[in-house]
Amino acid sequence: MTDDTVTADILERLSALDTPTVCNAIELVEPDRRGFGFTTRMLHCVRPELGAMTGIARTVLVRAARPSADSAETAREKRFGYLDYVASAAAPTISLVQDLDDGQIGFGAFWGEVNSAIHSALGCVGTITNGCVRDLDALAPGFQALAGSIAPSHGYIHVEDFGAPVTIAGMTVRSGDLVHADRHGGVVIPRGHAAAVLDAADLMARREAVVLEVARKPGASVAEIKQAMLDMAKVT
Repeated sequence: MTDDTVTADILERLSALDTPTVCNAIELVEPDRRGFGFTTRMLHCVRPELGAMTGIARTVLVRAARPSADSAETAREKRFGYLDYVASAAAPTISLVQDLDDGQIGFGAFWGEVNSAIHSALGCVGTITNGCVRDLDALAPGFQALAGSIAPSHGYIHVEDFGAPVTIAGMTVRSGDLVHADRHGGVVIPRGHAAAVLDAADLMARREAVVLEVARKPGASVAEIKQAMLDMAKVT
């Protein structure tokens, strides 16, 4: 399932925002979202210079600490099935990878030079994972990665399942969710509300400008700041 209200223009405008701004805007659109739907633990953004990414979630569950219990044929079918799943989505996508190796999360990397190139070819703009990433200097051009750790080996990395909900750094994501992420972390944009989030972000920017203009003025007084805080609420 995807948010069919999302256009290329909306995706581009969302990607021009940072993730804290998107979180703030979501709070205006859906106030109860203050308590969930975003990462709550630090992830390493290995390419902060790339800025924000926005895409449709493709979810996958992996393990790396021990060999797969599947036959070679079944393991290959799962991996190829996952690639078909990624390719079937409307681009761009983000791969949400949950490492299931409790106590050894990040033992082996799902992500590196080859896998980032494959995913990039299939329209994937980046990944968010609680697992690890490697080949930092050789990741596909423009491919963003937020990871729980950085490590050198892929261990026994294999796909356990795909298309199921995943939870990464406190953020639960369903297949088809619209996800926004940058060096601060990630957030799920409420389904059907992408355009409303953009409108809310614009409103918040105009409101904050009222306070910032006063607060950044040399010699600003507490009375002026308090008045600006009252005035910002009047901006519609």
